[in-house]
Amino acid sequence: MIVTAQDVFALAQKDKEARLLPELASLTSHHRAACPAYDRILKAIGHADDRECGREYAAVGELPWLPVRMFKDHVLKSVPDDAVFRVLTSSGTTGAVSRIHLDREAAATQARMLARTMRTVLGPRRLPMLMVDSRAVARSSSARAAGVLGMANFGRDHTWILDEHDRPDLAALEGFLARHGDAPFLIFGFTFMVWRYLYEPARAAGLDLSRGVLVHSGGWKKLAAQAVDNAEFRSSFAEHTGLTRIHNFYGMVEQIGTIFLEGSSGGSLYCTDFADVIVRDPATWAETEPGVPGLLEVVSTLPRSYPGHVLLTEDLGVVHGIDDGDWPGKRFSVLGRLPRAEARGCSDTFAAQPGGVAA
Repeated sequence: MIVTAQDVFALAQKDKEARLLPELASLTSHHRAACPAYDRILKAIGHADDRECGREYAAVGELPWLPVRMFKDHVLKSVPDDAVFRVLTSSGTTGAVSRIHLDREAAATQARMLARTMRTVLGPRRLPMLMVDSRAVARSSSARAAGVLGMANFGRDHTWILDEHDRPDLAALEGFLARHGDAPFLIFGFTFMVWRYLYEPARAAGLDLSRGVLVHSGGWKKLAAQAVDNAEFRSSFAEHTGLTRIHNFYGMVEQIGTIFLEGSSGGSLYCTDFADVIVRDPATWAETEPGVPGLLEVVSTLPRSYPGHVLLTEDLGVVHGIDDGDWPGKRFSVLGRLPRAEARGCSDTFAAQPGGVAA
């Protein structure tokens, strides 16, 4: 299949919902049959088996959701033990972590769909890659390492700009730009690390990053004390380094392979054609109107080896508009964690690493 630039960001919201609804409803039935724990949870909340009651869902918002925290407290999988190929864990910082069970088919599908999503902004070829991290992280088993190594698959000729002790290596950065700076190249890092260890040294040294494509995620809370929000982040990079192709993304291990990607204009995240978001009023659970903040629910047709297709997150968000942005569908922002929800995030683990400095 030839993947076009708009391959996974092509459907208008109405068409997307028409495609998603039957697939998600089918997944709900599949997981009820294959995961007894999931079936018991749905029965406990009064959601009768669709096959027994003849229920037909009229909208994606009617599908039963699981709180994402359930994966911390329960073993939820829809494949037998001997079919489990990989168990992924989340980046929780208090000892409670989600465990996501994948069989080989699920792992392959989710990797393929993530690649198709990233191709939208990176193009079909692997680019030289600047890693705003240290090579030492690749030898650890942290959530930070998993995020970095996962993204490393989309680049080549990797250069790490932190040394073995997580200290900035300006010579490595300058050497990379000397080799690759006159053609497109890929940059990846966690948001606050990108600001501290790429933007600040590049600005001070007057380096040109204008041919780069930056993909980053997480760590906004660490920049709040410096009054750096998304708009300031983007404008500062553009003004002082020439870097304008910047794409934040939002995702979680509980829906591995699905990410919500920032468009070229900035300020909004977008849903792929196989995923969507719903914003719910945390008091009534009703879906809110665009412009009204609430709790984010994320849906995806990818999770088949575990019941993660309809999840209520612990993040607050708001839908800004529908079919009126860089790509079709909903455009939204993540506003932060629900108050008193567990703090987590791949980049948050950096402060606990040897040599790490919290922003």
